[in-house]
Amino acid sequence: MAWRTRALRPISVQGYVRKGFERVRDAFVENLLRRDELGAACCVYRDGERVVDLWGGVRDAATGAPWARDTMVLVFSTTKGMAAMTLAVAHSRGWLDFDERVSAYWPEFAQRGKERVTVRQLLAHQAGLFALDRPIGRGTVRDLDRLAAVLAAQAPAWEPGSRQAYHALTLGFYQGELLRRVDPAGRSLGRFFQEEIAAPLGLDFYLRLPATIPNVRLARIQRPNPLKVVTSVSPGLLLGALNPRSSLFRSVVTGAGPWLPMHRERVYARDLEVPSALGVGTARAIAKAYGVFATGGRQLGIAPDTLAELAAPAVPPRNGRRNEYLDGEIPHSLGYMKSSAAWSFGGPGAYGTAGIGGSLGFADPDTGIGYAYVTNRMGAALTTDARERALRAGVPVPDPAGARL
Repeated sequence: MAWRTRALRPISVQGYVRKGFERVRDAFVENLLRRDELGAACCVYRDGERVVDLWGGVRDAATGAPWARDTMVLVFSTTKGMAAMTLAVAHSRGWLDFDERVSAYWPEFAQRGKERVTVRQLLAHQAGLFALDRPIGRGTVRDLDRLAAVLAAQAPAWEPGSRQAYHALTLGFYQGELLRRVDPAGRSLGRFFQEEIAAPLGLDFYLRLPATIPNVRLARIQRPNPLKVVTSVSPGLLLGALNPRSSLFRSVVTGAGPWLPMHRERVYARDLEVPSALGVGTARAIAKAYGVFATGGRQLGIAPDTLAELAAPAVPPRNGRRNEYLDGEIPHSLGYMKSSAAWSFGGPGAYGTAGIGGSLGFADPDTGIGYAYVTNRMGAALTTDARERALRAGVPVPDPAGARL
């Protein structure tokens, strides 16, 4: 179904909302009219059923091409949650124990103070491995053996488990090598995701965007206004972004080597796995995957104890949850963000990840919801985006006492 609005410029919103979810559609239209949205999609699954599936606006500002039903977009760190699903599958199959030492699966990891790092600490951004002293390029990213050697040789910035700093880019590389070590077939994380998660669920989402996807399916990213970014972050965060010695600069700026496409005119990298940042897909795919996790994981064979681990409260580092370079206390667990005062989404058991620019995907097992929002106009906020908040506020919350069987 399509809706057209009365406005100075024509706005077309396509898709479907089930009765009771009309506020999500209204917020979606408001985003395009009054919240500076360019092109976007939002999808919600509840108890395994798709109840919201909206897309609209412009896929490419240069040509005016509309956002279509199958338009995909780069979602930056929202990728992390999709990548973490692979380790949940590995845990369900008995290949991985979250409280085991990483070196039990990857012996070379046990050097330079990392001997006792657990899988749980690594996935919670507590290992002190948020930056690499040795810069890497595309050749190293493509050569998983070379990449593994660089990762294993990295010394932690502090005693693992004592502090937390967001592993903006390195986390996915460590996840990928860990999965490769425990998977009997030795597959890369991207390949494992496609074969064991995307294919069974029919997802339009790639951790490694193949060359066969045509450009007309990809939304063109519009970067945020630099002035808005400067005025929307704290002075401390701004200083960290400008200081080459800071944790933030080393993690994000120095870590973003020539393999990161935002450093080039071409936004999308083809056939390159960066599991923390370069996922490409639809809101529909993200919401469906999270919807499966929110309702028992039967389609993927996710074990009940795995789902219980994902829904459990995060275990904080010894010195508290405050991030070493991001504002606020944001708990992390098993590759996911957990809801908090600084970034609230879903109920106490919810888990997901957000991407710079505004995208978000999460599962809420308390309400059976899988949710996703994606956009091609990057917002300036580093925490919750006003456009995404407006959409999520329109999702009715069921009565937990009687909404689900």
